[in-house]
Amino acid sequence: MGSEAGRKPYWLKVGAPRSLGYMAVHGLLQQQGLHSVCASAACPNRGECWESGTAAFMILGAVCTRRCPFCAVPTGRPEPVDWDEPRRLAVAARSMALRHVVITSVDRDDLEDGGAGQFVACVEALRAGEETGAASAMTVELLTPDFRGKEGALQRVLAAAPTVFNHNMETVERLYPVFRPAARYDYSLAVLAQAAAYQREHGREGGMAGAGVRTKSGIMLGLGESPGEVSHLLLDLRQAGVSLLTIGQYLQPSRLHHRVVRYLAPEEFVEWKQEALNMGFLAVESHPMARSSFHARQLLG
Repeated sequence: MGSEAGRKPYWLKVGAPRSLGYMAVHGLLQQQGLHSVCASAACPNRGECWESGTAAFMILGAVCTRRCPFCAVPTGRPEPVDWDEPRRLAVAARSMALRHVVITSVDRDDLEDGGAGQFVACVEALRAGEETGAASAMTVELLTPDFRGKEGALQRVLAAAPTVFNHNMETVERLYPVFRPAARYDYSLAVLAQAAAYQREHGREGGMAGAGVRTKSGIMLGLGESPGEVSHLLLDLRQAGVSLLTIGQYLQPSRLHHRVVRYLAPEEFVEWKQEALNMGFLAVESHPMARSSFHARQLLG
């Protein structure tokens, strides 16, 4: 089962996206001056997702203030915040007739609120059409940074009542100093626990379509973690109140990024899904190509 890192196994090879649906989404994003994590993070699923008319919008620019050795998003000095971005995002979402909108961002440690206000503005722009029914079928998922050190930032985002609050743990505790040097395992867990507690306390019904609000996280495998460490991470996530989970294979974006330690076989992802479900997760997307926003609406359903 699985293999040590070397030549990429056949189950991880995908063709270049060329469909008309893909080109239509690509053109719309360019027209509205929007970024997608699908393209910026070199997601292998963007052909399938864009063909089906879905995309994960990435707000606050395309340059991250952190440098994680697993991530393909460029790092450096970000551009000023584009305050018209939420309006254009809403236009694109409606043009695509999206039923579930995923919004994420680069880390913006340079901003006083870490970018929380832009997340809120995007939710408000999407909801602006609810009175006329334009957004009545829309659910929204926010995949946020940890907002570490930004007072009130997380609370502002939670108060916007997204249908899904998502913050990725990415990897096991031991590997945090290597793969998430600007983050902390316990802090990320605390973000998720605060989100789950807030949602329980306020009894929100998922501001956009009446679905129960959920807390979600995602992890990567193949970075050198042990099975025991993964089990411990899953248990920590459940104890924090996380109910939706994605588990995928880490893929090296370039030679400048951290290498893959091991390619897990598809059967191993099935086993991890079953273990997670046995722990009490409500829904789990676990396979080599799974990413945090892949099949996001189906996972919520």
